[in-house]
Amino acid sequence: MDQMRVVAGVDGGGTRTRAALVDESGRVLGLGEAGPSNYGDVGLAGTQESIRLALSRAGCEPQPGRGPQPLAGAFLGLGNVVSPADRATIRHLVCELGLAPADHVLVDHDIRIALAGGLAGRPGIVLIVGTGSACYGRRADGRSWRAGGWSYLLDDAGSGYYLGLQAMIATVRAADGRGAPTLVADRVLQRLGLSEADAIMRRLYHDGLSRAEIAALAPLTIDAAEQRDAVAAEIIERGADELSLMVATVARRLEFGLDPVMVTVAGGLATAGAAYVAPLQAAIRRRLPAVELVEPALPPVLGAALLALEDIGIPASPPLVAQLRAQRDRCC
Repeated sequence: MDQMRVVAGVDGGGTRTRAALVDESGRVLGLGEAGPSNYGDVGLAGTQESIRLALSRAGCEPQPGRGPQPLAGAFLGLGNVVSPADRATIRHLVCELGLAPADHVLVDHDIRIALAGGLAGRPGIVLIVGTGSACYGRRADGRSWRAGGWSYLLDDAGSGYYLGLQAMIATVRAADGRGAPTLVADRVLQRLGLSEADAIMRRLYHDGLSRAEIAALAPLTIDAAEQRDAVAAEIIERGADELSLMVATVARRLEFGLDPVMVTVAGGLATAGAAYVAPLQAAIRRRLPAVELVEPALPPVLGAALLALEDIGIPASPPLVAQLRAQRDRCC
């Protein structure tokens, strides 16, 4: 690393953890990736190790208690970080790594960094659809609101987990005659290595399926919808309606009113194909006719870096954002 101050942005969720090292001019110095860092899935030790490994692969080897801290600051946006207790827990894990001064290590939900990156620091709303789902908005005056993001047992409508779970439900309903025949059924059984639907309970409850493994079934639903499978299309429509309700709720709570509001969609399903994206966009427009749907300016990991830079006194100026945008292809 050179003489310029360097910060880290970290984007972690139920599938993977990404880290970016960025200097104060906006140059991306390194990128790294590791496994999941949702501590509800992999525990605190697993979360810490994924963060450490992603940073190490980006070029920053944490050295707890072994010399000067290598970074001026860090911002981590992680799935399943909702309450002050969550943020304090993750911040403690990160501070143990000796990355940056403790007062410049910041932690928040991953939707915060998705908004910062997606709209390059501008006010508006982000909908995140990956393994889980959530929506977050922020106004220029600092007011913010979140809808969704309550994790898979309580929420996550429209997410990869939701599509995967609904695919399994459609499979068993088709098997016992309550549901219509669907292309999804054979594909789910094949992906799970099962010869018949009766074996699905053992695979789920006895052998165990993780949240990530269930979410990995989502592409089967989307592929079936692309082939005009009615059951798959209905699953996606239901999820899209719930996701659009999140967006409309955030817009209402932040009093965006009838004025155009910028909304960007981030996460692994944001580019999942027309069979998923088109119903989602249509549902959002039905609830918010004045919406301006925009492509994300930067990926969430660079949104996290923007927030880390802001914390050390470097705002998201047009030249800084332009420098980051010029390098975004490396990060996507």
